[in-house]
Amino acid sequence: MKKILGTAAVALAFGVTIAAAPPATAAAHIPKGFLLYEKEAAKHRNDPEARWEVSRKTGARLVVNPCEKAGLGRSGRVATGTATYIAVPDYMRAEQVILYSSSGAAKKALRDLRADVARCRKTGTGQVTYRFTSARAALGDEAIKITGQVYHGRKFAVGGQRAVVARRANAVVVYNIAGEWGGPARSDFSRQLKDTGRMLAKICRIARCR
Repeated sequence: MKKILGTAAVALAFGVTIAAAPPATAAAHIPKGFLLYEKEAAKHRNDPEARWEVSRKTGARLVVNPCEKAGLGRSGRVATGTATYIAVPDYMRAEQVILYSSSGAAKKALRDLRADVARCRKTGTGQVTYRFTSARAALGDEAIKITGQVYHGRKFAVGGQRAVVARRANAVVVYNIAGEWGGPARSDFSRQLKDTGRMLAKICRIARCR
């Protein structure tokens, strides 16, 4: 479960169809209230067992980070909005919207993330390991589903994360849930896919969509 707790700790370190706007009017920031979970976070009373954090720190860590690199996906950013929910014992839900200086910079962020999934596809020693895999998803201009899973030998163990990462123009959106997952299943991504679709439906308010 160490990897899951590490993911939650990283999340705490973050500072987390509408007509397309023309490039000239695209926002250079992420307005307050734009994230899907900001209202829920504002209403929640934080306590030792469950807490929300909302941040606008541009340099926030990517909320799915296979190699746990501080700089993954940072190059070319102009704005970042992150909402993170942490609950005991090992549950984390995170939303992240990132605007880049160009579509090319956003593409590079996804390319670097896919490379890290491959680079850190298996970590740990002995019987207990943590493994990452990815698959394409039909969302936005490009998207991937990422599975992180604890293994005991060759068998699935309890613990992991399920993330959806999508790009539309110069924007990248991420929805990730880490917790006590069992063996991977298609239904694991239901909430993340729905949230990604909701955000992509309005992302052109702030992204440079054509």
